[in-house]
Amino acid sequence: MSCQSDGFMQAWDKARPVCRQTHVLLYCSLCLLILYAGVALFAPFLAPHDPLQANIANRLKPPSAEYHLGTDQLGRCLYSRLLLGARNTLLSAGAVLSATLVIGTLVGLFAGFLGGRCDFIIQRALDGVMAFPGLILALAIAGLLGPGLENAVLALSLVHWAGYARIVRNMTLSWRERTFVYAAQTAGADPVAILRRHILPAIVPSIAVIATLDYGRIILSIAGLSFLGLGAQPPAPEWGSMLSDGKAYMQIASHLIIWPGAAIMGIVLALQLFGDALKRIWNEQDVERGK
Repeated sequence: MSCQSDGFMQAWDKARPVCRQTHVLLYCSLCLLILYAGVALFAPFLAPHDPLQANIANRLKPPSAEYHLGTDQLGRCLYSRLLLGARNTLLSAGAVLSATLVIGTLVGLFAGFLGGRCDFIIQRALDGVMAFPGLILALAIAGLLGPGLENAVLALSLVHWAGYARIVRNMTLSWRERTFVYAAQTAGADPVAILRRHILPAIVPSIAVIATLDYGRIILSIAGLSFLGLGAQPPAPEWGSMLSDGKAYMQIASHLIIWPGAAIMGIVLALQLFGDALKRIWNEQDVERGK
C-alpha cells in the first residue's frame, strides 16, 4: 500500500509544474478573452472616429497619431472599424453558438434518454445533415437565403446543431446507465426532472469545453462567409469583410489585411488555449476524485 502511495506522490510531484503551467495558460487566455469582450461591448465609446464616415482625401493612409491603424480605401478609420467589427463578428458567432447549443443539447438529451423510435428518427436526421461538409452546406444555405449577416448566422446555426446533438446523445446514453439514474426512475421521477437534475449537470463540463473550442471555428466561419460576400454587407464593419476589402490593396496598404487578420488570429488562439487548459484542469480533477 505504501509503495502505491509513494508512486502516486512521485507522479503528483512530476505533474505539479504541468498543473501550474495549465493554470497560468488558463488565466492568460481568459484575460485576453475578457479584453476582446470588453472591446466588443464598449466599441462605440472606444472608437475615435465614425467607422462609416468616408473621406477620400484620407484614403490608404498609413498608421499615424490621428489614425492609429491607418485608413482604408475610402478614407475610413481602420482602428474604429476594427473595434466595431469586433462587436459584429463576436456577437454573430455567439448567436450561432447559443442557438446550436440549445437545439443540439435538447435534441441530444431526448434522443439519448428516450431511445427507441425517437432516437432512430433523430439519428437519421443527423445523418442527413452531417452527410455534407458543414461549411459547404452553410455556403449553400447562405447563398439561397441571400447575403447578410443575419442569414449567415441562420445558415451556420442550421448546420452546427447536428454535431452537438450527436455528442450529447452519446454522453446521455452513457450516463443513463448509471445507478443513480436507475434509482430515480424506480422512484418514479419525471424523465424531464432526471435529465435536468442528474444527466445535464454531468455533461455540462464536457459541453463547455467543446463549445469554447468550437466558438473559434464559428468565428472563422462567420469571417469566411463575410469574406466571400455572404455575410456582413457594406458599409457595416466586420473582420471577414474587412479582409475582403483590403485584399485588393495588399501590396500598397498591407495594414488593411494585417490588423483584421491579427484580430481573428488572436481571438481564435485565445479560445483554443482557454478550452485546452479548461479540459486539462477538469481531467485532473476527475483523476483526483477517482484517486
